[in-house]
Amino acid sequence: MKAVRYHAQRDIRLEDVPAPSEDLAPDEVLVEPLVCGICGTDLHEYVAGPIVTPIQPHVYSGATLPQILGHEFSARVLKVGSEISHVAPGDKVSIQPLISPRDDYYGRRGLYHLSEKMACVGLSWAWGGLGERAVLNGYNVFKVSEGLTDVQAAMIEPAAVALYGVDRGRVEAGSSVLVSGIGPIGALTLLAVKAAGASPIFVSEPNPNRRALAKELVPEAIVFDPRSDDDIPATIRARTEDKVGVDVALECVGAEASLNLCVDAVRRRGTVVQVGLHTRRASVDAMLWALKDITVEATWCYPTDIWPRVAAMIEGGSFPVEKIVTATIRPDEVVDKGFEALLDPTGRNMKILVEMGGSA
Repeated sequence: MKAVRYHAQRDIRLEDVPAPSEDLAPDEVLVEPLVCGICGTDLHEYVAGPIVTPIQPHVYSGATLPQILGHEFSARVLKVGSEISHVAPGDKVSIQPLISPRDDYYGRRGLYHLSEKMACVGLSWAWGGLGERAVLNGYNVFKVSEGLTDVQAAMIEPAAVALYGVDRGRVEAGSSVLVSGIGPIGALTLLAVKAAGASPIFVSEPNPNRRALAKELVPEAIVFDPRSDDDIPATIRARTEDKVGVDVALECVGAEASLNLCVDAVRRRGTVVQVGLHTRRASVDAMLWALKDITVEATWCYPTDIWPRVAAMIEGGSFPVEKIVTATIRPDEVVDKGFEALLDPTGRNMKILVEMGGSA
């Protein structure tokens, strides 16, 4: 079968590889990937890896490089193991890619995303969404409605990252919110705070193309350029109740200036959420954090039981995640029109999906 495999820094190849066996374990599912997103984590691997893709056998999954990429994907079920009853051949599914023990400290508590042994489909598992076939654990496969498009079903994974950050910020109807950084996760976070009923909504983003996208996604958002607009925290405070600052500030880029802006813009006893996993360390004004008595939350993925809720929000129209998709490409275009395109400093490319099969 054809598969897109990561070998080393800036070395991604479309190759012929052996297809997975159809002799499934009782708890396994064989799927045909349909549409697969290129994640920021994949991009980091391409530019500076290996980072999380394992050079030595992974402690839990045993996977090693080269790695079939792809952990944001929709698929069609081809075959199921004898113990699988929640999906059947022919079902459309969305893949929840986290793989971890069910019986360690975190697994016994249902906190599978926190396991120290966690692996991930498409990063540290034998299979990924950028292959023509994949074998997964039953718990990685979630049936979705045929009312969801293949693109929408593939977007559940990054949408879950964003929604969990919004949940941790306890954003609700009437919350005043700042979203700092409109990359793919920031854009989805913006949609999620809109779905929660937040108002007013502020956005800080230096890239003009991404500021324009923020206005397209949420026209009522008040958008700033942190490189040129004067005293953004003061301007934000002036537009909040009693001029105290926002209730919640969500940092979605992993930059020191962005995090400090969130701390400055949030009100006393407000909440700052660091959304997503970032590779850069940021120094912060600890005195300001203490004086404002704020709550700091940090998330990097999601609890796995969030999947049905995200799918329902997308299908119901309150979370239009497909609006951030800027291109769909073929597997043989994945380097030039995928990874390299996402490195374009203009920021015109937000989310690029690879069509593996079926109809998007």
